[in-house]
This record gives sequence, structure tokens and C-alpha cells, in this order.
Amino acid sequence: QVQLVESGGGLVQPGGSLRLSCAASGFTLDDYPIAWFRQAPGKEREGVSCVSSSAFNTYYADSVKGRFTFSRDNAKNTVYLQMNSLKPEDTAVYYCATYFGAYYSDYCQSATKGYYAYEYNYWGQGTQVTVSS
Repeated sequence: QVQLVESGGGLVQPGGSLRLSCAASGFTLDDYPIAWFRQAPGKEREGVSCVSSSAFNTYYADSVKGRFTFSRDNAKNTVYLQMNSLKPEDTAVYYCATYFGAYYSDYCQSATKGYYAYEYNYWGQGTQVTVSS
């Protein structure tokens, strides 16, 4: 059974840091694309970062580039999102997601696949990140 479990969210002051974790079970993370999305109240779910299968390529949204870093621990079958220099506009529920299906190897490598929430078919429950003084 495929399962993704996020953790590490919380309340942090502007300029602070958090590290989110996404632990996978039922499959090997390195074999499939993995993405982080976020959703703020009243807004659509937006892509933050994604890594292609076998970690050939990593993508970051312009809004987080230079501040967020995607990493993984294959021994723990876990990926991480290190978030530094956090801003109030980073406040959202953060989700990790993966995709099993056709063309999965194109996700986060081609210019057109793997950047939108509708493209993913397995999701974690989400973890709240609040950036506020």
C-alpha cells in the first residue's frame, strides 16, 4: 500500500527555517518522481519543488529558488524540504506527492510534465507551515 506521511511543519518567525519530511512506504521513493506542493487558504495548490525519478533533475518554483532545498535519504525512504529565509507568504499546508503511471520518467525532467497538482495520484495528508511574528 502506497503511503506518504509528511511531518515537520509548525510556527516560525519570518527569516526562520523549517525542515519538512516526507516518509514513504509501499514503494521506493528513488524510483518515482516526488514533488512538494503547498496550498494557502483560498488559493490553488501550487508546485514548490519536484525531483525526477532516480533524482536526475530537481525543479524549484521561482518563489522559493535559493531558499528551499530538496534532499533525500534513500536508506530511510524519506525526502526532505529544507526551507530557509521563510516569509509570511510561505504560510500554507505543504504536501508531498508522487505519481505512478505512464510517462512517470518524464516528470520534472521535461518542460511540460510534473509541475501541477492534477498530475499526481498519491498524496500525503499535509503539514501546516505558518510564518508569522
